[in-house]
Amino acid sequence: MRIGLKTIIFVGGGLLLLAPAIVAGTVFANAMQKRAEVANGARLRVLGEIAAEQLGRSMHQLWQSVEGMGRIVSLDDPQEARRQLDLLAQVDRRYTWIGVADVEGKVITASKGMLEGQSVAERPWFRRGLNGPAATDVHAAVLLEKLLPPTQEPRRFVDFSAPVKDEQGAVSGVIGAHFDWNFVQDSLQAMKGPGVEVMLISRERTVLSGPEGLRGITLSVGSAIAAGQAASVSLRERWPDGKDYITVVIPSVKHADMPSFGWSVIVRADTNSVLDPTRAITRTFWIVLGAGMFAALALLFLLAMWAATPLRRLAGTAEQLASGRYDTPPYDETRYEEASRLSAALVRLQSQSVRPYQPAGTSVKKAP
Repeated sequence: MRIGLKTIIFVGGGLLLLAPAIVAGTVFANAMQKRAEVANGARLRVLGEIAAEQLGRSMHQLWQSVEGMGRIVSLDDPQEARRQLDLLAQVDRRYTWIGVADVEGKVITASKGMLEGQSVAERPWFRRGLNGPAATDVHAAVLLEKLLPPTQEPRRFVDFSAPVKDEQGAVSGVIGAHFDWNFVQDSLQAMKGPGVEVMLISRERTVLSGPEGLRGITLSVGSAIAAGQAASVSLRERWPDGKDYITVVIPSVKHADMPSFGWSVIVRADTNSVLDPTRAITRTFWIVLGAGMFAALALLFLLAMWAATPLRRLAGTAEQLASGRYDTPPYDETRYEEASRLSAALVRLQSQSVRPYQPAGTSVKKAP
């Protein structure tokens, strides 16, 4: 069974319309999604850089305060030193504890008198502070846990310390300050938005601040590995919760000459959240394209019928003539030139076929 002209026009024309449209639409949709991912990656990078810069500035300010206090505090008058430390703790609520220990590690004076007379010789902040200004990574409360009001979660602190020198420039002690870790978490969480999360991780890839389900977890995703290697990357990856995220790594949190904690900032955004607007535009595009193609196919079907109908009628007439039937005249086709010429030719052929048969070389005799 041979294919009709209407089918050829409709199917062939439909393929010529649909194939380029689908290919171009797919390329456009993919390009739009990739551009959206790049744009969101750039947005997340800016957000991460702002978070890292703000955190670095805050920590640098605290570090400078401790170092400056170390230059003016004196162990010769513990009462006056306590008054100064109490005033500093009242002015800045981020200080949970600030105190001064002698070179043997015995606390001489401290805010609110906490830990006075106790030894801190084994604490990292004290040992590091003997050699110069130091920063100690976040840690759980040890000596202060029993002296502070109970909380729902264990207290954690960040420590800054600096040497205290006498008038001759010799180290006479160490000033140390414990800062509440909650202020770091609060400052980072203030940066998050719908579908966007900001995490702070240690050089060991442990989540120090971030979503509750990830805090304290050591990450093994590519972005965390890159952060551990101090690499700045932007990628799309699947996290342990089974979701895909656009992830950006800011490899360091520091400001000016402040000692580094080894922290990195990771900003991630759920692709379903950040790409939903782009996907909505893509869906609208495909709906409009589909409606346009449906209308084009409908017009193509009408065109195929318009072109095929004259030929179908003329073919029927030709079949009648071939079978010896001359009683039905051909349809006068005028839609286009080829059909009109074929119709006229069939009319001539029919008119010649209905004349009486006259052998060659004979003539018709007239009646007397």
